[in-house]
Amino acid sequence: MPTRVLVVDDDTSERSDLAEMASALGFQVTTAGNGREALEKLTAMPVSVILTDLVMPVMSGAELLRELAARGDRTPTVMLTGFGTLDQAISMVHNLKAFWYLEKPVQPGVLRTLLDRAIQQHDLVAETERLSRQLSYQGVLGEMVGDSPQMKEVFSLIRQVAPTTASVLITGESGTGKELVARGIHQLSKRSAGPVIAVNCAALPESLIESELFGHEKGAFTGAVERRAGCFEQAHHGTLLLDEIGDMPVGTQAKLLRVIEESKVRRLGNANDIPIDVRVLAATNQRPEKAIQEKRFREDLYYRLNVFQIHLPPLRDRKQDIPPIAAALLCHLNRKHNCRVTHVGPGVLSRFDVYSWPGNVRQLRNVLERAVIMAGEGEIQLRHLPDALAPAPPPVPQDQSADVLRVRVGTPMNEVEEAYIRLALAYTKNNKHRAAELLGISLRNLHNKVRAWANRDTKAASANSVDL
Repeated sequence: MPTRVLVVDDDTSERSDLAEMASALGFQVTTAGNGREALEKLTAMPVSVILTDLVMPVMSGAELLRELAARGDRTPTVMLTGFGTLDQAISMVHNLKAFWYLEKPVQPGVLRTLLDRAIQQHDLVAETERLSRQLSYQGVLGEMVGDSPQMKEVFSLIRQVAPTTASVLITGESGTGKELVARGIHQLSKRSAGPVIAVNCAALPESLIESELFGHEKGAFTGAVERRAGCFEQAHHGTLLLDEIGDMPVGTQAKLLRVIEESKVRRLGNANDIPIDVRVLAATNQRPEKAIQEKRFREDLYYRLNVFQIHLPPLRDRKQDIPPIAAALLCHLNRKHNCRVTHVGPGVLSRFDVYSWPGNVRQLRNVLERAVIMAGEGEIQLRHLPDALAPAPPPVPQDQSADVLRVRVGTPMNEVEEAYIRLALAYTKNNKHRAAELLGISLRNLHNKVRAWANRDTKAASANSVDL
């Protein structure tokens, strides 16, 4: 689709020439005779670039630029200058953040280059704003999703701390998405082009954790057959996430504190320090204060890591986020398993809403992954859920077991109908007149259904005989 350019000039002839030139270069053009008219046009139709004369009656180009700034409109603006106004135009670039200036008479080739660059700037700003909105309403790069007040607060904290160099302690139960928060902070930081390395401190035996973090030289210990860079070196110019920091051995915590404070790391078996530039994020599912009291977490390390804290609420406390989270997960799981599941059925969502979710978002993902595989396409129904989530059939009173039909939610209606009619026939001892009265259907309708089932069963038996 052609990009729209707004040409603003009080001189009718020059305005027409510029509009014709921009149109010939492939741009859609809107024109205005002064700054005030331009603002009216912008209200009705946003543009990608503004091309405006500097000196105009009613509202000049400089006044237009100031008004756009006051409105928060960051559309790239190119100032057109005539003789004697060049210094003013350059001043507009520096003081009022105009994109650039262009001297009259305008050359088509120069105009094309400048408009292309201005449009690239416009697209970059638009993409940045889109990512910011995505973070506010859907989460980090679509991975964290939530409309609840709790998650909007989390997204706000991520936006605030990401551009800084501060250490962050991320707390929350297992499965709430602490690593996603860390990756979101990294992606929105100035280190986004660098690596992001995550190490699970709880998954490593005490004998290996220092080697994993700090690296080792060949022969440093039995089994060290070659030099290996640790996680700190691997995360140089990037971000290191220390997941489950509360499970790190206390002795290693002291060495970790030294590395963070000095920004230097020493491989096992080496006497020399290696400078590192790493932003450290930490995560834990424990209560840090309790771990400090129990002498399992060094207090000085806690204060060093807890410059800024983000707490992730459990899923049971933000169940309004389940539908959007489920929708986002379905997109990913469909691609992963080559399925065509369209949505989660209302009965399933109702069940999700009353479930406690002890495993949080990770458990929800696992439940949906199983359901997507079972369903294959269409709607996820209750029968696709694991037994832990599928509702149990209601208890049947002992004195009524002969005339009560137990049906699991999600059973197809044709199966429910057949089972109910057969129960009525059994209850009336195959008295079709009485059964039809109980069911509220005609005797003829009942006969037709019974005959159809008999024909179906006969065909099925014949097919089985041929197969044998």
